[in-house]
Amino acid sequence: MKTAYIVKAYRTAVGKAPKGVFRFKRPDELAAETIQFMMDELPDFDKKRIDDVIVGNAMPEAEQGLNVGRLISLMGLKVEDVPGVTVNRYCASGLETIGMATAKIQSGMADCIIAGGAESMSFIPMGGYKPTPDYKVAAAGHEDYYWGMGLTAEAVANQYKISREDQDEFAYNSHMKALKAQAEGKFDKQIVPITVEQTFINENGKKETKSYVVKQDEGPRAGTSVAALAGLRPVFAADGSVTAGNSSQMSDGAAFVLIMSEDMVKELNLEPIARLVNFASSGVEPRIMGIGPVKAIPKALKQAGLTLNDIELIELNEAFASQALAVTRELNINPEIVNVNGGAISLGHPLGCTGAKLSVQLFDEMKRRGNKYGIVSMCVGTGQGSAGIYEVL
Repeated sequence: MKTAYIVKAYRTAVGKAPKGVFRFKRPDELAAETIQFMMDELPDFDKKRIDDVIVGNAMPEAEQGLNVGRLISLMGLKVEDVPGVTVNRYCASGLETIGMATAKIQSGMADCIIAGGAESMSFIPMGGYKPTPDYKVAAAGHEDYYWGMGLTAEAVANQYKISREDQDEFAYNSHMKALKAQAEGKFDKQIVPITVEQTFINENGKKETKSYVVKQDEGPRAGTSVAALAGLRPVFAADGSVTAGNSSQMSDGAAFVLIMSEDMVKELNLEPIARLVNFASSGVEPRIMGIGPVKAIPKALKQAGLTLNDIELIELNEAFASQALAVTRELNINPEIVNVNGGAISLGHPLGCTGAKLSVQLFDEMKRRGNKYGIVSMCVGTGQGSAGIYEVL
């Protein structure tokens, strides 16, 4: 089996949706500009040697439709020879693509693949424009197949006894860690600056265009407090504990990695960043989908011949504070190694991008700390969990 190495890894900043800094930037443009930036670091590399562009996206319709993966390949590489494909495992899509690319290279089916994800929740809302459940399935007792994510977060909080106080404290800490990381410049080198053009009618009734550059995550809030979070009303159940403040933010963003075979890495004399040791997904009850990593992480570890004791850092997607706390407690994970620079509650959760985004963040922090093994994991809608184990080199 061949070895596949990640040699480049970048992400955009994450903007709030639907009225944040990227509300005027299409998701295919976000992705294409990220790929362009990444490939500009290899000016002598023949882009026609790239075997595929695999793009994760959770709501592939409208501006994210028409096989957006192929469009991103055309726009980002500016050559027609490289194909592109769109992959959807909801919130794990961006990690799934890295797993697919790695497996293809390991099997000898490819030598070089760009993998990652992009999502604009400003352009395409959660659930898309026309979600259409099968009412016969729901009537047969499976309405939880179609539950909104907030209801599943409430179910996790109830079943695993996660208090409102603990959820709010977790959310507060997410913001504080993210703000500290931003102040220390920990994200600066991994973020691709994106220029956004906004066209509008000015006060004189004339069309005007202004531009600005986005290079910092928009979500972290310096003014938040536990008291302020405690004052928010539940949004999914009248007597619930899940609020907008202890849930992940709707977001826009893109993130990609460049993966090559060992032979190509040596030929080009490149320094590998990391390798994906293993990737695994598992199914759980849809009504408690947030608990998915509790099955996915042990599965991935077992397949890799590792244990949690080997893992030094974890990026666990904070879909909701209730599920992140439940996962950490059920697996008895040391909270000191989880989301050390904040998570989705503060930094945002651009669905199909998130798995790749968290991978980029993990590589940087593990390199800084001199860590060897780390995990990226997340829950997935309709009752799934995914986990990727990385070795940082």
